[in-house]
Amino acid sequence: MRWAARSAVLCLASLLVVGPAEAAVPPPVGLDPTCAAGLAARVAPARVLGCDPAGRGLAVVALGDPATADHVAVLVPGAEIDLARIADHRDPGRRPMGWAQALADAAGDDVAVVVWVGYVTPGGLSLDAATGRLARAGAAALVRFVDDLPRRGGLTVIGHSYGAVVVALAADELAADGLVLLGSPGARASSVADLGTSAVVWSARTTGDWIARVPALRVGDLGHGTDPTSPAFGARALPVGGTEGHDGYFRPGSAALTGLADVVLGRSPAVQR
Repeated sequence: MRWAARSAVLCLASLLVVGPAEAAVPPPVGLDPTCAAGLAARVAPARVLGCDPAGRGLAVVALGDPATADHVAVLVPGAEIDLARIADHRDPGRRPMGWAQALADAAGDDVAVVVWVGYVTPGGLSLDAATGRLARAGAAALVRFVDDLPRRGGLTVIGHSYGAVVVALAADELAADGLVLLGSPGARASSVADLGTSAVVWSARTTGDWIARVPALRVGDLGHGTDPTSPAFGARALPVGGTEGHDGYFRPGSAALTGLADVVLGRSPAVQR
């Protein structure tokens, strides 16, 4: 027992100093016919752009056509989201496809919303969720996806929870007009300037979001650092009225959803922090 405890301490110490082994950058999400057919039945009328059943599964799904829309939003989900958890018909507000549909409805017909689950997300309460290993792999894959995405309109990339960490790490290479960090455990940067992006950066955290209890610290690769909703970080504040909780940013009719739609449409929502 004493040896096991000592080994655990040594393992944690090594993680703090050098971090865990890097995750491989996933290839572009393929389009497996069987996988795509099953997913299309779950997310109709959205279009399946990619579906890979390997492991927990990866998926890319679009509401509208990014190639012809005036504005495009790419939604990057966070922990525990995978092929099985991309949608929930019984409670759409819990899952990314429900969020995307709400955003598309609020923004209008000239907007396409893409749900991008193109990286392996961490478990909810896991060492991976507290470190940057999977986020770095996801950031590289996200940059490649955005570069290859056919589009003619403006682009906003929205990261939720651990997905916001992915977006922040990708910021300096993302060809985007706006970046949105929702319910983020940290940005792995001390300020917007440190992100190295020319995009406008927005952030929000709703009332009652448990992510507020995550310490805004970083030691080695453990923790994600500065809270992007802190005034010192320098992001523009989004409204959070009419909603609450970690998965509540896309609640239909809320000021939070209206603010997100405004950002995607290139407008600046009026808000006080």
